[in-house]
Amino acid sequence: MKELELKYGCNPNQKPSRIFMKDGELPIEVLNGKPGYINFLDAFNGWQLVKELKRATGIAAATSFKHVSPAGAAIGLPLSDLLKKIYWVADMDIEWTPLANAYARARGADRMSSFGDFIALSDVCDVSTAKIIAREVSDGVIAPGYDPEALEILKGKKKGGYNVIKIDPDYEPRELEIKEVYGISFEQGRNELVIDDDFFANVVTKNKTLSDEAKRDLAIAMITLKYTQSNSVCYVCDGQAIGIGAGQQSRIHCTRLAGSKADNWYLRQNEKVLNLPFKADIRRADRDNTIDLYIGEDYMDVLADGAWENLFTEKPSVFTREEKRAWLDTMKGVSLGSDAFFPFGDNVERAHKSGVEFIAQPGGSIRDDNVIETCDKYDIAMAFTGLRLFHH
Repeated sequence: MKELELKYGCNPNQKPSRIFMKDGELPIEVLNGKPGYINFLDAFNGWQLVKELKRATGIAAATSFKHVSPAGAAIGLPLSDLLKKIYWVADMDIEWTPLANAYARARGADRMSSFGDFIALSDVCDVSTAKIIAREVSDGVIAPGYDPEALEILKGKKKGGYNVIKIDPDYEPRELEIKEVYGISFEQGRNELVIDDDFFANVVTKNKTLSDEAKRDLAIAMITLKYTQSNSVCYVCDGQAIGIGAGQQSRIHCTRLAGSKADNWYLRQNEKVLNLPFKADIRRADRDNTIDLYIGEDYMDVLADGAWENLFTEKPSVFTREEKRAWLDTMKGVSLGSDAFFPFGDNVERAHKSGVEFIAQPGGSIRDDNVIETCDKYDIAMAFTGLRLFHH
């Protein structure tokens, strides 16, 4: 198959629409559903991300994509009981395969952003992973293959219309890539940069210690950023992205956005949030929305009289700013990647508030000395990679 006609492009008024190959056959097979233009953009970007994560770590990987940027990305490290609880999978009686762990992490870190995602999996989709996908609101999945039972589970989603794409894992694209904007063709070499341990060799701070776990997490951050709309910043902890700030014009706004998502991930692990007395009939998506409000500045939207009665069996106490700050001060071991240099030390100041102990960024700012000095102030180890990772 050299081309596949689509219903429409980014918007319903953009017709005709198709994906096609100028040379050779399309490396994909649609096993179910009718993926759209944006679905394929998410699928192909997500596939590249998980393929690289698997190559870099040797562990199964998954990503949850929304609007051509990842909402979450992770490798399949075992899940603790606590993480299973905050990701709403503690009740699942499944075999916790590396791929299932990876998707539960990728979906669960930022459930608000992952709602209605397009999924990419590095390995053949197994039954356990399919069962997790089956209970979430999602548009589709791309993987190198599917176990027969897993495929049947996925085909049952969205009244039989769930998008399932199989991609040839051996497909290698051309070295040059072309796109058009306003009728004008842009051509560039593909970004084939390999991110490995050597990528973080130039540690410029007083603290020179990058553990193997830190290098792994920094690699996850930088590979994730490679497929995130720029400007972008990514916080990673224990093998998974916990906060991604994408497409902001200002670097500090990227750092703040990603940091606020990382904070929310950690706040959800606090006992006050874990023990919220939800009514039994409140759906997972509504619980996610409620928790997001409860831990934010608009907590009275769910705690006001007349509101809390619809959600809880009893009125929870306020999660005060002081309590939240005290809890966040216990957050440790976080790694941060930036797709371009930090122009000011304020990015490091903000990162420190979310438990960041390791940073990787290209360097090259006229204020590098100030950024390094701020890292030294907090004993943060920072590597200059020397290479930018813009993606547009």
